[in-house]
Amino acid sequence: MLQKLALVLLAPLLIWQGRQVRKNTLRLPEAAGARAGVQGKSNRFRLLILGDSAAAGVGCNTQEEAVCGHLVARAAEYYQVHWQLWAQSSLTCAGILQLAQQQPETEPFDLVLISAGVNDVTRRTALSDWRHDLQALTQHLREQRRAKRIVFTALPPMHKFPALPQPLRWFIGQQARRLDNALQRHCEQNNCEYLALDLPFEPDYMAEDGFHPSPKAAKLWAHAIREI
Repeated sequence: MLQKLALVLLAPLLIWQGRQVRKNTLRLPEAAGARAGVQGKSNRFRLLILGDSAAAGVGCNTQEEAVCGHLVARAAEYYQVHWQLWAQSSLTCAGILQLAQQQPETEPFDLVLISAGVNDVTRRTALSDWRHDLQALTQHLREQRRAKRIVFTALPPMHKFPALPQPLRWFIGQQARRLDNALQRHCEQNNCEYLALDLPFEPDYMAEDGFHPSPKAAKLWAHAIREI
């Protein structure tokens, strides 16, 4: 009850702060570089990186610096990696599903790493819609892409984002926790992996926009996945 009352009282300020953040936040491009390729030797391993701006490498200059490049390099130590990157800035989970559905037919993926949720937080996707979209995306990857292993990256602790002023940071953080809790339950119930990240919120680990992971953080992200 107190939280709802606080939101009502803070609503005008939250709306104004949200507009100011959208107006003033630095817009960084997606990382440059190839979005598909083959790297390494030995047995074939099919890898897909799927998702939003973090997956697309925003905050990094090249895909080699982004999570995609680091994950491909890691897997290529053991396999011949046939990899693809399907990612675009500003996509919600529903948008990520649409992006995946638009891609041509593929061989089964051995591993799919997903980054989703931040845009669902900022666009206030309803919890029921978020659950539905997660289910639909997982179903598509299992049935249409025959993915053997699906890894969802945890939503970041948005209450720590330096680019967000208070109380907007608190409000966004609450929304992120709600969606992240639902994501954890989804993974438990659908035999997916939930990848929790414990990244330091220090300048070296944040891009200059205060939102996206830096190359240093992207490397930690790629290495957080258990054995490949």
